[in-house]
Amino acid sequence: MPLRDHFHPPLASKRPWDAVHGGWPMEIVRDLFAILPPGYQAEPSIHLDSPLEVDIATYENDVREGENREEGGVATLSALAPTLTVEADLSNQDQYEILIYNVEFERELVAAIEIVSPSNKDRPKNRRLFVSKVASLLQRGVCVCIVDLVSSLRANLYGELLDLLGRTDPSVDVNSPSMYAVTVRSRASSKSPSLVDAWFYPMAVGQVLPILPIWLSPVRRVMLPLESSYEETCRLLRIG
Repeated sequence: MPLRDHFHPPLASKRPWDAVHGGWPMEIVRDLFAILPPGYQAEPSIHLDSPLEVDIATYENDVREGENREEGGVATLSALAPTLTVEADLSNQDQYEILIYNVEFERELVAAIEIVSPSNKDRPKNRRLFVSKVASLLQRGVCVCIVDLVSSLRANLYGELLDLLGRTDPSVDVNSPSMYAVTVRSRASSKSPSLVDAWFYPMAVGQVLPILPIWLSPVRRVMLPLESSYEETCRLLRIG
Protein backbone atom coordinates (compact mmCIF):
# COMPACT_ATOMS: atom_id res chain seq x y z
CA MET A 1 0.00 0.00 0.00
CA PRO A 2 1.28 3.53 -0.78
CA LEU A 3 1.95 6.53 1.41
CA ARG A 4 -1.18 8.42 2.53
CA ASP A 5 -1.63 12.12 3.18
CA HIS A 6 -2.40 12.30 6.91
CA PHE A 7 -2.62 16.11 7.03
CA HIS A 8 -5.34 16.88 4.47
CA PRO A 9 -8.91 15.67 3.90
CA PRO A 10 -10.35 13.15 3.55
CA LEU A 11 -7.99 11.18 5.81
CA ALA A 12 -7.18 14.07 8.17
CA SER A 13 -10.84 14.44 9.10
CA LYS A 14 -11.22 10.72 9.90
CA ARG A 15 -8.03 9.83 11.75
CA PRO A 16 -5.65 12.37 13.39
CA TRP A 17 -2.05 12.36 12.21
CA ASP A 18 -0.72 11.79 15.75
CA ALA A 19 -2.36 8.37 15.83
CA VAL A 20 0.10 7.26 13.14
CA HIS A 21 3.01 9.14 14.70
CA GLY A 22 2.30 7.57 18.06
CA GLY A 23 1.97 4.00 16.80
CA TRP A 24 4.63 3.91 14.10
CA PRO A 25 7.75 4.03 16.36
CA MET A 26 6.88 0.72 18.02
CA GLU A 27 6.30 -0.97 14.67
CA ILE A 28 9.69 0.30 13.48
CA VAL A 29 11.25 -1.15 16.62
CA ARG A 30 9.56 -4.46 15.85
CA ASP A 31 11.19 -4.51 12.39
CA LEU A 32 14.56 -3.51 13.84
CA PHE A 33 14.48 -6.49 16.21
CA ALA A 34 14.70 -8.73 13.15
CA ILE A 35 17.58 -6.93 11.44
CA LEU A 36 19.82 -5.58 14.20
CA PRO A 37 22.91 -7.72 14.89
CA PRO A 38 23.60 -9.10 18.38
CA GLY A 39 24.66 -6.44 20.86
CA TYR A 40 22.27 -3.75 19.58
CA GLN A 41 18.78 -2.87 20.73
CA ALA A 42 16.14 -0.35 19.66
CA GLU A 43 13.43 1.34 21.66
CA PRO A 44 10.78 3.98 21.00
CA SER A 45 10.91 7.37 22.69
CA ILE A 46 7.90 9.68 22.55
CA HIS A 47 7.73 13.02 24.33
CA LEU A 48 4.67 15.22 23.94
CA ASP A 49 4.67 18.85 24.96
CA SER A 50 1.99 19.38 27.62
CA PRO A 51 1.38 21.95 30.33
CA LEU A 52 2.93 21.21 33.72
CA GLU A 53 0.48 21.59 36.58
CA VAL A 54 1.69 22.06 40.16
CA ASP A 55 -0.62 22.06 43.15
CA ILE A 56 0.60 24.70 45.62
CA ALA A 57 -2.59 25.06 47.66
CA THR A 58 -1.16 23.21 50.65
CA TYR A 59 1.88 25.47 50.79
CA GLU A 60 -0.24 28.60 50.55
CA ASN A 61 -2.53 27.44 53.35
CA ASP A 62 0.29 26.44 55.67
CA VAL A 63 2.48 29.54 55.38
CA ARG A 64 1.15 33.02 56.02
CA GLU A 65 2.10 35.82 53.67
CA GLY A 66 5.47 37.31 54.47
CA GLU A 67 6.70 34.40 56.59
CA ASN A 68 9.48 31.91 55.97
CA ARG A 69 9.37 29.07 58.48
CA GLU A 70 12.71 27.54 57.51
CA GLU A 71 15.02 27.54 60.53
CA GLY A 72 12.33 29.34 62.55
CA GLY A 73 13.07 32.73 60.99
CA VAL A 74 10.82 35.35 59.48
CA ALA A 75 11.69 37.04 56.17
CA THR A 76 9.85 39.61 54.09
CA LEU A 77 8.87 38.77 50.54
CA SER A 78 10.65 41.87 49.27
CA ALA A 79 13.98 40.39 50.30
CA LEU A 80 13.32 37.46 47.93
CA ALA A 81 12.06 39.54 45.02
CA PRO A 82 13.72 38.69 41.67
CA THR A 83 15.82 41.29 39.89
CA LEU A 84 14.15 40.42 36.58
CA THR A 85 10.84 38.87 35.56
CA VAL A 86 10.05 38.24 31.88
CA GLU A 87 7.76 36.02 29.86
CA ALA A 88 9.55 33.08 28.26
CA ASP A 89 8.43 30.20 26.08
CA LEU A 90 9.92 27.15 27.84
CA SER A 91 7.76 24.58 26.09
CA ASN A 92 9.29 21.47 24.61
CA GLN A 93 8.73 20.06 21.16
CA ASP A 94 6.84 16.89 20.41
CA GLN A 95 9.32 14.10 19.80
CA TYR A 96 8.59 10.83 18.03
CA GLU A 97 11.81 8.88 17.71
CA ILE A 98 13.44 5.47 17.78
CA LEU A 99 16.81 5.16 19.48
CA ILE A 100 19.32 2.41 18.73
CA TYR A 101 21.96 1.50 21.31
CA ASN A 102 25.09 -0.62 21.35
CA VAL A 103 24.39 -2.42 24.62
CA GLU A 104 27.84 -4.02 24.69
CA PHE A 105 29.31 -0.56 25.31
CA GLU A 106 27.16 0.68 28.20
CA ARG A 107 24.18 1.59 26.01
CA GLU A 108 26.11 3.79 23.64
CA LEU A 109 23.64 5.64 21.38
CA VAL A 110 24.60 4.87 17.78
CA ALA A 111 21.53 5.85 15.73
CA ALA A 112 18.29 7.80 16.01
CA ILE A 113 15.24 7.82 13.75
CA GLU A 114 13.34 11.11 14.06
CA ILE A 115 9.72 11.17 12.83
CA VAL A 116 8.94 14.82 12.17
CA SER A 117 5.82 16.34 13.75
CA PRO A 118 4.17 19.64 12.79
CA SER A 119 5.56 21.30 15.92
CA ASN A 120 9.11 20.54 14.70
CA LYS A 121 8.70 22.68 11.58
CA ASP A 122 5.87 25.19 12.12
CA ARG A 123 8.06 28.05 13.40
CA PRO A 124 11.66 29.18 12.79
CA LYS A 125 12.52 28.70 16.47
CA ASN A 126 11.26 25.13 16.49
CA ARG A 127 13.11 24.33 13.28
CA ARG A 128 16.33 25.69 14.78
CA LEU A 129 15.84 23.53 17.88
CA PHE A 130 15.29 20.43 15.76
CA VAL A 131 18.29 20.90 13.46
CA SER A 132 20.50 21.86 16.41
CA LYS A 133 19.56 18.58 18.08
CA VAL A 134 20.41 16.64 14.92
CA ALA A 135 23.72 18.49 14.54
CA SER A 136 24.58 17.68 18.15
CA LEU A 137 23.89 13.98 17.53
CA LEU A 138 26.05 14.02 14.41
CA GLN A 139 28.84 15.67 16.36
CA ARG A 140 28.70 12.72 18.77
CA GLY A 141 28.96 10.26 15.89
CA VAL A 142 25.28 9.23 16.00
CA CYS A 143 23.66 8.34 12.70
CA VAL A 144 20.36 10.25 12.29
CA CYS A 145 17.41 9.39 10.05
CA ILE A 146 14.76 12.07 9.49
CA VAL A 147 11.34 10.89 8.28
CA ASP A 148 8.96 13.72 7.35
CA LEU A 149 5.35 12.93 6.44
CA VAL A 150 4.07 16.44 7.28
CA SER A 151 2.51 17.49 3.99
CA SER A 152 0.85 20.61 5.38
CA LEU A 153 4.10 22.56 5.93
CA ARG A 154 6.70 23.26 3.26
CA ALA A 155 9.77 23.74 5.46
CA ASN A 156 12.54 21.20 4.85
CA LEU A 157 14.45 20.37 8.03
CA TYR A 158 17.16 18.49 6.15
CA GLY A 159 17.81 21.60 4.07
CA GLU A 160 17.96 23.72 7.21
CA LEU A 161 20.40 21.25 8.78
CA LEU A 162 22.66 21.68 5.77
CA ASP A 163 22.32 25.45 6.10
CA LEU A 164 23.52 25.14 9.70
CA LEU A 165 26.50 23.11 8.49
CA GLY A 166 27.21 25.63 5.75
CA ARG A 167 26.46 23.13 2.97
CA THR A 168 23.80 22.45 0.34
CA ASP A 169 22.34 19.43 -1.43
CA PRO A 170 21.36 19.70 -5.12
CA SER A 171 18.42 17.38 -4.30
CA VAL A 172 16.86 20.02 -2.04
CA ASP A 173 15.51 23.33 -3.36
CA VAL A 174 12.33 25.39 -3.21
CA ASN A 175 10.60 22.85 -5.45
CA SER A 176 11.55 19.82 -3.35
CA PRO A 177 8.69 17.74 -1.95
CA SER A 178 7.66 18.48 1.61
CA MET A 179 7.71 14.75 2.41
CA TYR A 180 10.99 12.84 2.40
CA ALA A 181 13.27 10.54 4.36
CA VAL A 182 17.00 11.04 4.77
CA THR A 183 19.86 9.33 6.59
CA VAL A 184 22.74 11.51 7.73
CA ARG A 185 25.93 10.39 9.39
CA SER A 186 29.31 11.91 10.22
CA ARG A 187 32.61 10.10 9.93
CA ALA A 188 36.18 10.92 10.71
CA SER A 189 38.47 11.95 7.89
CA SER A 190 42.23 11.78 7.62
CA LYS A 191 41.99 15.48 6.99
CA SER A 192 39.99 17.80 9.24
CA PRO A 193 37.07 18.50 9.33
CA SER A 194 34.90 15.39 9.49
CA LEU A 195 32.85 14.22 6.54
CA VAL A 196 29.04 14.11 6.49
CA ASP A 197 27.27 11.58 4.29
CA ALA A 198 23.58 11.80 3.39
CA TRP A 199 21.11 9.52 1.61
CA PHE A 200 18.05 11.56 0.56
CA TYR A 201 14.78 9.96 -0.58
CA PRO A 202 11.85 12.15 -1.72
CA MET A 203 8.45 10.74 -0.79
CA ALA A 204 5.06 11.34 -2.38
CA VAL A 205 1.47 10.33 -1.68
CA GLY A 206 0.69 7.15 -3.56
CA GLN A 207 4.27 5.89 -3.64
CA VAL A 208 6.01 3.18 -1.64
CA LEU A 209 8.16 4.35 1.28
CA PRO A 210 11.94 3.99 0.90
CA ILE A 211 14.46 1.66 2.51
CA LEU A 212 16.80 3.60 4.79
CA PRO A 213 20.43 2.76 5.56
CA ILE A 214 21.14 2.99 9.29
CA TRP A 215 24.80 3.10 10.28
CA LEU A 216 25.62 1.38 13.57
CA SER A 217 29.33 2.08 13.23
CA PRO A 218 31.60 3.54 10.54
CA VAL A 219 31.64 0.17 8.75
CA ARG A 220 28.43 -1.57 9.88
CA ARG A 221 24.93 -0.74 8.69
CA VAL A 222 21.49 -2.28 8.38
CA MET A 223 18.78 -1.51 5.86
CA LEU A 224 15.39 -0.53 7.33
CA PRO A 225 12.31 -0.79 5.07
CA LEU A 226 9.87 1.90 6.20
CA GLU A 227 7.01 0.45 4.17
CA SER A 228 6.31 -2.64 6.27
CA SER A 229 6.12 -0.84 9.63
CA TYR A 230 4.08 2.01 8.15
CA GLU A 231 1.59 -0.41 6.59
CA GLU A 232 1.24 -2.36 9.82
CA THR A 233 0.56 0.87 11.70
CA CYS A 234 -2.12 1.85 9.19
CA ARG A 235 -3.63 -1.66 9.38
CA LEU A 236 -3.88 -1.58 13.17
CA LEU A 237 -5.48 1.86 13.00
CA ARG A 238 -7.83 0.69 10.23
CA ILE A 239 -6.55 3.29 7.82
CA GLY A 240 -7.30 2.04 4.31
